[in-house]
Amino acid sequence: MPSVSVMINGKAYRMACDEGQEQHLLGLGERLNEAIDDLRAAFGEIGDQRLIVMAAITMADRAAESARRLAEAKSQLSELRNEASKSPARERQVEEEVARAVNEAAERVTEIARRLNASD
Repeated sequence: MPSVSVMINGKAYRMACDEGQEQHLLGLGERLNEAIDDLRAAFGEIGDQRLIVMAAITMADRAAESARRLAEAKSQLSELRNEASKSPARERQVEEEVARAVNEAAERVTEIARRLNASD
């Protein structure tokens, strides 16, 4: 099992990961380190443990918001698919209404033509 050395808050942590996930794990460590740096810039030196916990909570909040947005997008996609599945039936209904209107118009034109021919 491969492992990588992740730098967080100036300290190296050796972590194991699945094959091919090394860069992903390093990227996650960088994101956590950036969150810690951002919090340090905003709040100053409030203690390493507190900064790490605040950064972890911030990242967990972002993950929860992403999960909420994903669930919302999936729901909207489901609704759109449901509407799209109704589309062929609606299309047939519109075609039938148009055909009925064309037939009625043709009947009126025929009646008008018959009247015009009768009055000649």
